Amino acid sequence: MLHLRLITPPDRTDEVLRLIENTVGTAHLVVMPGTARNPAGDVVMVDVAREAGDELIGALRDLDLDKTGSIAIENIDLSLSMRADKAADEAPGEGVDAVLWEHLADATHEESTLTVTYVGLLAIATMLAACGVMLDNAILIVGAMAVGPEFGPLAGISTALVRRAPHLVWRSLWALLAGFAVAMVLTAGFSWLLDALGLFERSMEKAARPNTAFIWKPDWMSFVVAFLAGIAGTLSLTSAKSGALIGVAISVTTVPAAANAAVAFSYTDYSQTWGSTWQLLANLGGIVAAGTLTLLAQKWFWAKQRAHTRSGLAERGLHRARAPGTGLTQRGLQRRPRP
Repeated sequence: MLHLRLITPPDRTDEVLRLIENTVGTAHLVVMPGTARNPAGDVVMVDVAREAGDELIGALRDLDLDKTGSIAIENIDLSLSMRADKAADEAPGEGVDAVLWEHLADATHEESTLTVTYVGLLAIATMLAACGVMLDNAILIVGAMAVGPEFGPLAGISTALVRRAPHLVWRSLWALLAGFAVAMVLTAGFSWLLDALGLFERSMEKAARPNTAFIWKPDWMSFVVAFLAGIAGTLSLTSAKSGALIGVAISVTTVPAAANAAVAFSYTDYSQTWGSTWQLLANLGGIVAAGTLTLLAQKWFWAKQRAHTRSGLAERGLHRARAPGTGLTQRGLQRRPRP
């Protein structure tokens, strides 16, 4: 479940309380009138099933509570409460499948910002991949793919497309393209340096390299693998199963393709450069396409789930008054008296 801590202006508290108690899947409602100081107002705390969280958070933002007060959200790892269990049962769908759009937008916004740390990680990953392709070492390739942070901007593009936020699309696209451009330039310089030191040789670049040759030989399977990885990565973000992102990272060849393109360019092998570039573009395109379609499918699915839940509650007559905090409708809620 999720725990919401709200600061509401005194003249909006009643409206906020009615909204919460009309939301299926809420429990443990607490009101502390006049306790907030900055900003001044009432403190309202409530637990909500994850699958009902997005609807409630969106409705609170529609009341401009994020501007006139505050909305803080925390994950509850363990809640021992029959009311919480009942709220989760009444909410539509399963919590593990729920999409918190505000959380997703915030997470992808942070991950898709062009920062020194982001560029540094991408450059280091690309240099590690350069060592991997030159040594034809699959272990180094896997390590480089796990280090690369490029999924953040890719997810940011998909999220912004679904939410119809063009400025966020360009922000993520800029982080992606500029990050790879800087990483590839630095990797080309890294290759020249290691060549000067005798650690890289042209013969290594021209060798067959059976373990990594696929990197500069893209085909339709490259797109298929990237598409499947994009679905898995998006599901891991929206369901808070971030551990799956490691598997996504080591299943696509974005970073190795960028590395091989840079190394091949440093040795004026433009055939491998173009092949690696196409591999990179196929992977980027496949992930963005898959992420966008997955988010659209989830958006449609949850709209259907909510509509089905509302119709089911109406048929069973569950919109009658119930005790506060049960997550069901309560009509004519009165403002709690101030102490």
